[in-house]
Amino acid sequence: MTDNKNTGGPAAPISAQLAALPSLPMAALWALWDQHFPRRPSHRNRNYVESRLAYRIQELTYGALPTNIRKMLVEAGAKHSKIKLATGRSAQTLLMPGTTLIREWDEREYRVTVTPDGLYALDGQVFKSLSAAARHITGTRWNGPKFFGLRSGKGDAQ
Repeated sequence: MTDNKNTGGPAAPISAQLAALPSLPMAALWALWDQHFPRRPSHRNRNYVESRLAYRIQELTYGALPTNIRKMLVEAGAKHSKIKLATGRSAQTLLMPGTTLIREWDEREYRVTVTPDGLYALDGQVFKSLSAAARHITGTRWNGPKFFGLRSGKGDAQ
């Protein structure tokens, strides 16, 4: 979808697309979802669907945030954060509260969100580490940062 100034064109301006999302019936939101994502989420929360669609529409229009900017924001947040790190966590796995990590496993998409306390929320459960969340998802021991793609293993192509 693009920002089309011509009102007769196929795509409405991005601001109009975003403003229309809350008033769309769920059937229309799901139709949009199917245009932008390969599968539907396991949870059917309207606010989640709207916010994810809004982000995706903007991302397609304006592009994703460059990696160097993301890194700079994470570092700035870590420098000024009042959250105390648990011992043993490296700076490489320090994530800002609200960050959502997405991992597909066994044909299902999992979303782990960093809480304001520096913990990890997954499907209503809270875990002390990414490794605990990965263990919950897979049933086996994993290095959490590696499982969620924050760290690559030796010789791994990730």
